[in-house]
Amino acid sequence: MSIGSNSPEDEPPFPDVPEHDGPSVGTALRQGRVAAGLSAGDVSNATRIRLGIVHAIEEDDFTSCGGDVYARGHIRNLAKAVGLDPAPLIARFDAEHGGRPAPTPAAPLFEAERIRPERRGPNWTAAMVAAIVVVIGFVGFTAVKSQTGGDTDTQAVEGKASPTATRSAAPTPKTGQSATPKSDPSDSAIAAAPQDKVTVQVSAPDGRSWISAKDHNGRMLFDGLLNKGESKTFQDSTKINLILGDAGAIELYVNGKKIDDDFRPGAVERLTYTKGDPEVG
Repeated sequence: MSIGSNSPEDEPPFPDVPEHDGPSVGTALRQGRVAAGLSAGDVSNATRIRLGIVHAIEEDDFTSCGGDVYARGHIRNLAKAVGLDPAPLIARFDAEHGGRPAPTPAAPLFEAERIRPERRGPNWTAAMVAAIVVVIGFVGFTAVKSQTGGDTDTQAVEGKASPTATRSAAPTPKTGQSATPKSDPSDSAIAAAPQDKVTVQVSAPDGRSWISAKDHNGRMLFDGLLNKGESKTFQDSTKINLILGDAGAIELYVNGKKIDDDFRPGAVERLTYTKGDPEVG
């Protein structure tokens, strides 16, 4: 009989170690970016994530994110920018970093709701006082007008006011009709674009591409993925700045004219269009 040895049956089983198939989170994001024809700088500009953090995440280094909550947000934004589904990437990150944090208990939320100060209703007293002042002012103005101008002047004003009201009422449907093309103008609306503005329509008839559009002040008009068959229209008083992630999949109309530039598939193009005939800056 031997002492101090265990039979194989007495050995504790090894714990199961979860294994993941496919590339890591960082590798998947890098491969998606390359497939979308984007550089790390393009993705950094699109997501407002510093370039150094983008490079670190693509190397599966999340220490510079500032915590797991921020890392999940960066993964979600980077995945959307390159056209990937962020859900499986975030799930893999959670599995490799201890899972998602526990949800906040409901009781403190209810307590905070109970101690929240009540909203005050409108001050009806002040509104009534203002209305009375307006009525008194109108009555006084009418009395002074009748004393100084007489009935003849009143009739002349009324006679001139009626045609004015008729003429001002006519353009109302035109205003309503012009509001619709601003949100999603058709080709005919683009062709009739005002000369004092620049109008750019970006379409993806045969594929999809990430695009970014800014006005002359640098304000972001759109930043995201344009899927196949979709189109976006942008208008500004001076110029429109564009970045096309896959310029070969894009069709452009500028100020009513089709742009026939031979963009290569997968090429990233930075374009600027101004008023009048299309001019690329």
